[in-house]
Amino acid sequence: MKIVFFIFVIAVLGVLPFEAFAALHKEVVEYKHGDVVLEGYLVHEDTIKENRPGILVVHDWMGLGSYAKRRADQLAGLGYVVFAVDMYGKGIRPKNTDEAAAQAAIYRQDRQLMRARVNAGLDVLMKQPYVDVKRIAAIGYCFGGGTVLELARSGADIAGVVSFHGNLDTPHPEDAKNIKTKVLVLHGADDPFVPQKDVDAFWEAMKQTDMDWQLVLYSGAVHAFTNIDSGNDPSTGVAYNEKADKRSWRAMQIFFDEIFGHEATESK
Repeated sequence: MKIVFFIFVIAVLGVLPFEAFAALHKEVVEYKHGDVVLEGYLVHEDTIKENRPGILVVHDWMGLGSYAKRRADQLAGLGYVVFAVDMYGKGIRPKNTDEAAAQAAIYRQDRQLMRARVNAGLDVLMKQPYVDVKRIAAIGYCFGGGTVLELARSGADIAGVVSFHGNLDTPHPEDAKNIKTKVLVLHGADDPFVPQKDVDAFWEAMKQTDMDWQLVLYSGAVHAFTNIDSGNDPSTGVAYNEKADKRSWRAMQIFFDEIFGHEATESK
């Protein structure tokens, strides 16, 4: 019986790739933007031996917490080197929505500061070993979605940005002309916190560019539709939508396959 079991294990190991058993290396990274100390989260497979595409993750208005880190872990599991930025500063982690709104407002009212802060995180990612600096993308959720769009408007020379239920407004729509990267916006069609006028304004601004951009609307989805902690009552304007969550994640993966090439995710 032991011999049969041993043969079975060997057979399974022969079928499954070794990387299927790879663990994730997780690391807290302290860095600075000017005099402000920030504390990001770096994660990648611990078996990396070659350069991989890098993904920047920008948190929602609650700051760098478990949700952004979980998404970073998922991306690392797909073979990417991932850095989740800290937009607020070391130790600044809102405890409730009032505190979150106050923190987010600092950057939403000063888009140049927002752009500079997220670019500081991008610099950290680009300096990491095993990151292919020609294959970098940024994704963000809610506040973070709006932030990666501002990163694009800052003229960041990266491969792509993905906004999940992010803010689409900007005080500088003319800066769409600075965009050098491909853009994917994944948006809840019933999101009351991103009014239709903002969707229309984003649409019109992007039409003035010659960039490759996509806007995907998910029916029945409201704000924060990818976060299971958002609850299940769409009437509040914030709710998890499993179908939209899965569809948007798959849309992101297809986007990455396009901008990085299939070898990016098949190098595992």
